Amino acid sequence: MRWSKALIPTHKEDPSDAETTSHKLMIRAGLMRKLTSGVYSYLPLGWRTIRKVETIVREEMDHTGAQEIHMPVLSPAELWKETGRWDVYGAELWRVRDRNGRDFALGPTHEEVVTDIVRNEIRSYRELPFNLYQIQTKFRDEIRPRFGVVRAREFMMKDAYSFHRDEDSLDETYRIMCDAYSRIFDRCSLTYRPVEAATGAIGGSHSHEFMVLSDTGESEVIVCDCGYAATDERAEGKVAPMTSGEEPGEMKPVDTPGMKTIEEVSEFLGVEPWRLVKTIVYEVDGRPVAVLVRGDREINESKLAAALGSEVVEPASPEVIERTTGAPVGFAGPVGLDGIEIIADHSVEPMANIVVGGNRADVHMTNVCPGRDFEPNAYRDVVLVRRGDACPRCGGPLDSFRGIEVSQAFKLGTKYSESMNATFLDEDGTAKPLIMGCYGLGVTRTVAAIIEQHNDENGIAWPKAVAPYSVEILAVNVKSEDVRNLADWLYRELCDRRIDALYDDRNESPGVKFKDADLVGMPLRITVGDRGIKKGIVEARVRATGEESEVPIEGAPDRIAKIVETLP
Repeated sequence: MRWSKALIPTHKEDPSDAETTSHKLMIRAGLMRKLTSGVYSYLPLGWRTIRKVETIVREEMDHTGAQEIHMPVLSPAELWKETGRWDVYGAELWRVRDRNGRDFALGPTHEEVVTDIVRNEIRSYRELPFNLYQIQTKFRDEIRPRFGVVRAREFMMKDAYSFHRDEDSLDETYRIMCDAYSRIFDRCSLTYRPVEAATGAIGGSHSHEFMVLSDTGESEVIVCDCGYAATDERAEGKVAPMTSGEEPGEMKPVDTPGMKTIEEVSEFLGVEPWRLVKTIVYEVDGRPVAVLVRGDREINESKLAAALGSEVVEPASPEVIERTTGAPVGFAGPVGLDGIEIIADHSVEPMANIVVGGNRADVHMTNVCPGRDFEPNAYRDVVLVRRGDACPRCGGPLDSFRGIEVSQAFKLGTKYSESMNATFLDEDGTAKPLIMGCYGLGVTRTVAAIIEQHNDENGIAWPKAVAPYSVEILAVNVKSEDVRNLADWLYRELCDRRIDALYDDRNESPGVKFKDADLVGMPLRITVGDRGIKKGIVEARVRATGEESEVPIEGAPDRIAKIVETLP
């Protein structure tokens, strides 16, 4: 492609609304343009890379024996109501209504649709197992789209769904798919790590996410040297117990006018934050539940949902909090809190002389002792694990890193097949629910993740497998007939060898061209200039390493082709 004929609108300055490196560079390098919040148009360079990632994904999916299909973006609400997700998926589910008043969802994922297909086509255990996948545009009505295509409202995703007779078959496909994901991300030159994950709105019993390591990643991953790794939503850990060593004191109320936060109460009373215990009221399946956690820790809502056997837990509204506790937000406490289930984190159990809300405005209770002054219905692990907690496997200190989630695999079990009556006849003639797996991979997220790991202060440094073009030919001065003729010849020769080449034939200054070349980041740059022609050479520069070499003009196309073969 000749640059003079291409749509590559580069920018010198970062866009004002971009927070991450990938978002900035995808705009500056002319890969995409924002249409509205969380929705982007992909320009030629961006679309070429997306298609190359799709090709890698297809090749690896096909290698596993998965079969590609294509399902509608639009799915009727009746399917979602069969599984109950119409009501529990949340505000991210994009709902639309047609002219006849029928409700539909713009698919964020396709478990319902694919289960509907299979329940109408599969009859016998002899037809199992099999795996169906698609690469398609998805929609999620994110409350706060951010980080460019990392958290967008419209995005490209590969989603696969496997169907099985038994758990052993599911386990085998789950392993095969996770291995395929590793090959995909290896081919995309990504540094990543598979980690245990929460199942969220998709559901199921078991899940892994593949996290690409990135300081700007929106997810936190908890890890240990022993090999344990999980997202912060899923991670388990042992919280070091905190006790004062004091004898239990007499419980008494203390006026704390306007003191609602842990920081305010801690400073006002002159005690450490860990000696306060927060009482957070949640709404769970239509009922209020009080959750207790130390003042220096946060509640893990995924763990809480699992502990309560509910798919969704939501913080209660101020009206529900006051109606339940008799106090405004910031003053709820467990003492005398009747008629409501109380769940406390394990770290609260050994404590004594703690400070809690007094269930009255502007009042807290001091010297409160669990077991003496209140008794939770249950102690559960509901705390958000953090760096320094003890590993649940080896007891060593946990560490953490930031990452971008690029894919997730789920063992769904019979969650969808039972609710949608998707069954097969087993060998003994009995009808049994299909056992399912689900495997998602964010294609556009993967592009962003590649840029996050392959860039420098000058722009993108594409790995060859996903680069829009493998080579950029840069003619320093197109007004020079010798330069123009040599660059034209090299371009034709490389194209004849089926090497993707971008030819910068613009009548621009060398400075502009070199800056643009670094910004768009093709793996190899071939510079053609008058000085080089006098020496009988063209200059080759590897974008990722900065390695430079001189290539004799005689035989240059073959020599350049060999350099391309060695590129990472």
